[in-house]
Amino acid sequence: MTRKTIIVAENIDKFFGDFQALTDINLQIHQGERVVVCGPSGSGKSTLIRCFNGLENHDAGTLRVNDIELHEDVPKIRQLRQDVGMVFQQFNLFPHLTILENLMIGPMKVRKLGSQQAEALARKYLERVRIPEQADKRPAQLSGGQQQRVAIARALCMEPQVMLFDEPTSSLDPEMIGEVLDVMVELAETGMTMVVVTHEMGFARKVADTMVFMEAGKIVEVSPPETFFTNPTSARARVFLDQILDH
Repeated sequence: MTRKTIIVAENIDKFFGDFQALTDINLQIHQGERVVVCGPSGSGKSTLIRCFNGLENHDAGTLRVNDIELHEDVPKIRQLRQDVGMVFQQFNLFPHLTILENLMIGPMKVRKLGSQQAEALARKYLERVRIPEQADKRPAQLSGGQQQRVAIARALCMEPQVMLFDEPTSSLDPEMIGEVLDVMVELAETGMTMVVVTHEMGFARKVADTMVFMEAGKIVEVSPPETFFTNPTSARARVFLDQILDH
């Protein structure tokens, strides 16, 4: 059975002033696929996935996400952001709202759900990320790992077609990384389409269908994890893995 293509990037270039952040990016991501994007710092990983939900505008090429062609078209970008959830390094929770209120605000404002429907949805996804007992607390009362799980639940409350994760564990203390990755593994097992920028190679080995290795704004290698981790085709990927993996 042919899976629907969710993201199609063709010949994407992106500039910040004179600096070219992305060069000739070509990539297809299919429904239910789990893609891990890795590479050294400054290689364009975060810029790429920020283009996928319109947080950054590409300067050349064609980008389609869930059948919406991305350019500076505000109504379509709004629709796209309902379909594409994103979890950042920072949690970006509203500090003055409870956890439950943080989760309800998007479905009520954007999807126009009533408060009872939005609350039911919020509680459902707090269960999914295994912190239902935190519903009435404020973000400052939670650990970093718990706050990031709230951020994942908040994105899920929009019931997106695809989830983007931009180094979701990079600002967490080491002991909190595992609890967030466990939630992401469970999410992957439900069949959610996921694009994850991360240095957590253990997670990548466990979850990824496809590894994308970037350097200097270019995609250097796209391969299944068993190939990427045992016999990468590019010398640059081999050097990266030697540096990041403990032998």
